[in-house]
Amino acid sequence: MEHQKTERILIAGTGPAGLIAALAFAGAGFPVTLVGPDALAPDGRTTALMNPALKVLERLDVLEDIKPRAAPLKMMRIVDATSRLIRSSVVTFRASEIDEDQFGLNLPNSVLGPALAGKVAAHSGIEWRRSMVKAWHLGADSAHADLADGSEVSASLAVAADGRQSPARVAAGISTASRSYPQAALVLNFHHSRDHAFISTEFHTETGPFTQVPLPGNRSSLVWVVKPETANELAALDDATLSLRVENQMQSMLGRVSVEPGRQIYPLSTATPLRFARERVALVGEAAHVFPPIGAQGLNLGIRDIDDLVEIAAENREDPGATKALAAYDFKRRPDILARSTAVNLLNMSLLSDMLPAQMARGAGLGVLGGFAPLRAFFMREGLRPGSGFAALGGGLGKQVWR
Repeated sequence: MEHQKTERILIAGTGPAGLIAALAFAGAGFPVTLVGPDALAPDGRTTALMNPALKVLERLDVLEDIKPRAAPLKMMRIVDATSRLIRSSVVTFRASEIDEDQFGLNLPNSVLGPALAGKVAAHSGIEWRRSMVKAWHLGADSAHADLADGSEVSASLAVAADGRQSPARVAAGISTASRSYPQAALVLNFHHSRDHAFISTEFHTETGPFTQVPLPGNRSSLVWVVKPETANELAALDDATLSLRVENQMQSMLGRVSVEPGRQIYPLSTATPLRFARERVALVGEAAHVFPPIGAQGLNLGIRDIDDLVEIAAENREDPGATKALAAYDFKRRPDILARSTAVNLLNMSLLSDMLPAQMARGAGLGVLGGFAPLRAFFMREGLRPGSGFAALGGGLGKQVWR
């Protein structure tokens, strides 16, 4: 009995990262206690999940449930829509260039969340306590949580999937480097008269990206990053006026636009913990990284957190929350998280900058990507799977570069 207790995994948080972590740990043979309520607030956002993340969902037997209501992402474009002196040409990434049928799938969070929750609720290896953690007690041998319903849970390892404010991270004494941006994202879905052909387009503007991502049928999701006051003004417009603004912003690329009900505004910020595990707590998802919505990195990065954590825990089954296991997790995740966060934040800051060197660097970078296929292929592979771009270079792409 004592052996099972030390092996138990306690997961705090019932967003997508927490639900995926519960399924992944249970799938690896760990007894799991998941703590957190059912998601109540409607979420109109969508999530672009890249192929490696989809493989994880397939392994967890979730992919077939969500596939019919998702749209494949076969091509991605970056369009410089700034009015600045130095602008870059359009850069197009095609999945076929790296022998993939698609980069991934874009699906509504209102589809993903319930599909994951259904699998978790039906899993015999997961005990779901639909309550909040009231207090954490982190000791040398176990992580202990007092719940709001009066019950308690002890485990060898606590997985903090409890969001960007993460009470578990605070309890573990992990501080974060964070900043707020003078930006907010207006999020909505819209219908359009022309076929999107499974192409996602990211327009770079002076206030941030305006990103259209395909949904099934003649529909797309939109993340429009602007100044916070502009986001409020746009959200207050009537449907017809906002539809016209969206259509004009994307240069009528998809024909007539009609926005759908449900607009949400999210302030933009970035946060990076100084470490990713401590005191029997390991951070995953937004507890481990927060950055602007550029390049479809958020949940994909969170799924890689979970995949690495489960692998390390499986190698340390006798005590998955031990110091050496947490040190191994921190060491493994650090390069990936810092590289992605830095790249996204630098790109976002270059959009906001009026300084010519920043504009030139961004323009030159995108220009080189647009005109040099081997480099473009490298970045596409790295975007999907960290390290795979370098592997391809070693496996023959290098010859192509220098030919």
